[in-house]
Amino acid sequence: MTWWAIDVRAAPEERERLGAWLVARTGQAVEERDDGTLVTFAPDDATADRLIAELGRETKAPTETSRRRIEPVDWSTRWRAGLGARRFGRLTVAPSWAPPAAAVGPVVVLEPETAFGSGEHGSTRVALTLLERLVRAGDYVLDLGSGSGILSIAAVKLGASRAVGIEQDAEANLVAARNAERNDVAGAVEFLHGDAADLAPLLGPADLVLSNILRLVNTALLPEIGSALRPGGVAVFSGMEVAEAPLFVPPLEAAGFTIEDELTDTGWWGVAARRR
Repeated sequence: MTWWAIDVRAAPEERERLGAWLVARTGQAVEERDDGTLVTFAPDDATADRLIAELGRETKAPTETSRRRIEPVDWSTRWRAGLGARRFGRLTVAPSWAPPAAAVGPVVVLEPETAFGSGEHGSTRVALTLLERLVRAGDYVLDLGSGSGILSIAAVKLGASRAVGIEQDAEANLVAARNAERNDVAGAVEFLHGDAADLAPLLGPADLVLSNILRLVNTALLPEIGSALRPGGVAVFSGMEVAEAPLFVPPLEAAGFTIEDELTDTGWWGVAARRR
């Protein structure tokens, strides 16, 4: 499938509202670039044209939009290129074709196929490191935007009693289920197809929520994540660049969370916060 990227250049006071509107309208994550451009995606050119037309009616200030073709990416090829095992505290993550000969502690053997989440992206590494620090034996974990299943599987390997992943990409859930089988945790991990905003509050109360998505989506989900957590529970947010930290911290604290830990990795930032 060939996707189309839609670039939206809007006034600063319009960006947050338009970003939330795009997430709700498309069901796709929205990227906010350093220059303030919002980027969303459409599965074909006709859908891209309709979305651009709707944006023209939705905006309240002058806005520029353009579209460009995104060629398909073979993520399995990207993942395989010269990569090996990685350590995250007690946890080792390794590709399925090169499991570690010897490892101390739990091991996740992964084949991401077409799903996001291999342990090679800075945002995933941040999430894995914070997860390893914070998960406790017996925890019930929710994983929002679960992709390849790497965080859910890692949580159970690290002692969580149960993990539920929520993902809008049905194909990614098939990949995640195969990875759970590969790691012998299928009985403790479940992957659901749907919108985290709808499902997360229904699946709580959780001890730990993982949200490796994007800043605009993380911000929009703060009420639902708060509802899904037990009092005193912890949420790990990643998928955000270092420059976005000052934009995310104020709404995070206003939503009733207290920051406990932060981490950066190759320009990506993540934060762990406890529900007050």
